[in-house]
Amino acid sequence: MHAAPPESAAGSDAGAVEALQAEIEALKAELEAAQKQAAHNQEQFVRASAETENVRRRGKEELDKARKFAIEGFAESLLPVCDSLEMALKVESPSVESIREGAEATLRQLLQALERNKVQVVDPVGQRFDPNTQQAISMQPTPGVAANHVAAVLQKGYLINDRVLRPAMVVVSQG
Repeated sequence: MHAAPPESAAGSDAGAVEALQAEIEALKAELEAAQKQAAHNQEQFVRASAETENVRRRGKEELDKARKFAIEGFAESLLPVCDSLEMALKVESPSVESIREGAEATLRQLLQALERNKVQVVDPVGQRFDPNTQQAISMQPTPGVAANHVAAVLQKGYLINDRVLRPAMVVVSQG
C-alpha cells in the first residue's frame, strides 16, 4: 500500500475543510432563517392570543351589558300601564261602569306592551289540546266540542318567543 503524498492529503483535507465550512455557513444561514421564522411565528401567536382575549373580553362585556339592560325595554313599555292605574286610583268616586272601562283600557295597554315584547297570549278555546302549551285541569263531556279539544280556558297561558312562560289551564272535552 502506498501512502498518499502529503501534498495531496493536505489538499484533500483543505477541500474537506472548505466543504465543511461551506456547509456550516449554509446551516448557520438556515438556522438564522428558522430563528427569524420562529420569532415571527411567536409574535403572530402573541398577537393572535391578545386578539382572542380582546374578543372574549368584549363579548363578555357586551353580554353583561345586554343582561343588565335586557329588561329595560320591557319595563319601559309597562310604564303607561302604571300611569293608567295611578290615574284610576286618583278618581274620587268612580262608577262601576267607569272602573270597568278603565280596567279594560288598562288591560289593552298591558297586552300591547306584552305583544311589543314578543309575549303571546295562549287562549286555545276550541283548539286541539296541545300539552306543550296547555295544562289539562280536567276532562269532561262537552256537547258541540270534539274530543281532545279545549272546551274551556280557566287561565290563559303565555309564550315568549315561542317558549312557554305559563301554560294555559284548560278543560278538555271528552266529546
